[in-house]
Amino acid sequence: MSPVEVEITRAEEFSASHRLHDPRLSEAENRRLYGICNNPNGHGHNYELEVSVRGPVAESGMVMNLTDLMALLRELVLPEVDHKHLNHDVPFLDGVIPTAENVAIALWRRIEPEIRRFDGCRLSRLRLRESRSSWVEYRGAGA
Repeated sequence: MSPVEVEITRAEEFSASHRLHDPRLSEAENRRLYGICNNPNGHGHNYELEVSVRGPVAESGMVMNLTDLMALLRELVLPEVDHKHLNHDVPFLDGVIPTAENVAIALWRRIEPEIRRFDGCRLSRLRLRESRSSWVEYRGAGA
């Protein structure tokens, strides 16, 4: 009988600013495409990041210790994005238009290799909320 698989999720919050702007487009095209999100000085969000890990329930009764997942996010991700300007201060977003979609993909690429270090675990979902009513969900390139 194969082990039962379960998905666990940890949520963390961070505040960051960004500007949606494509340097390949004119100022007018950027304003038309991104609207108020193209403000030259940027704008901010209080983001909520949810990271879900899937795997077999081990003899410990856990897929992965949620404390380890919390530590991974608080050490690997939050210091790089919290109270930062995503366009200017975050090396792994260099050259990326920091839409919620692109930020979610970049965060996945940052987190996923670390999750694989935990026996049997795989990153299964990343949700990034920009507000209470707007979010993106990413399940990896193969999903």
